[in-house]
Amino acid sequence: MRWIHEFQLYLFDFDGLLVNTEHIHFQAYINMLSLRGYKLDWTFNEYCSIAHYDDKGIKENVYAKFPLLYEQEPNWENLRRQKNEIYLSLLNLGKVEMMPGAEKLLKLLADKKINRCVVTNATRPQIEIIKRTNGILETIPHWVTREEYLNPKPSPDCYIRAIELYGKKGDRIIGFEDTLRGLRALLQTPATGVLISASESYLALQGSLPRNVYYFKSLEELPSDLLS
Repeated sequence: MRWIHEFQLYLFDFDGLLVNTEHIHFQAYINMLSLRGYKLDWTFNEYCSIAHYDDKGIKENVYAKFPLLYEQEPNWENLRRQKNEIYLSLLNLGKVEMMPGAEKLLKLLADKKINRCVVTNATRPQIEIIKRTNGILETIPHWVTREEYLNPKPSPDCYIRAIELYGKKGDRIIGFEDTLRGLRALLQTPATGVLISASESYLALQGSLPRNVYYFKSLEELPSDLLS
């Protein structure tokens, strides 16, 4: 199969797939909890294993680790808003790097004029800050951000919305995700799935992934014959 010729719509997650922001999200949680007097001592891998599987994972694990926090602030949305404010401030401190292979793939799709859309839990203000120092992101014509759908991944709401807005009848669709949470959302649509992750826990799952899912450690590993 040659993807460039087989698929008419490409869908992409954003954080951790196209841009290297997961460590910034992690730091924002650390800072938010520190301001409230709590020290989050997870490793980055522990954070990813919690955040990437379920949309409630961080909430449940943080409250379990810090029971007094729940007594002080039982409304997780207030904590999440504070974390997002810190995340925005961290984004403004410097350039966010593209993930390996992302720029090359996006340039190829732009040159071939293939329809493409980012489908993300990131908000529009977060996107705009990152775009400022990564011009290749300006080549992506369509974006579905957190403001435009109801339920976060693993609900398929965001991908259904993207396909409704930017797909055409008869299109073959392919989507790229870096988490199982996102992949579950994607596979509830007609899209072929591609999981991109170097996580050891994901490597162990290769044999049990659905047949319509491709797996690579990074976008750099995509075989050239698939994209020629």
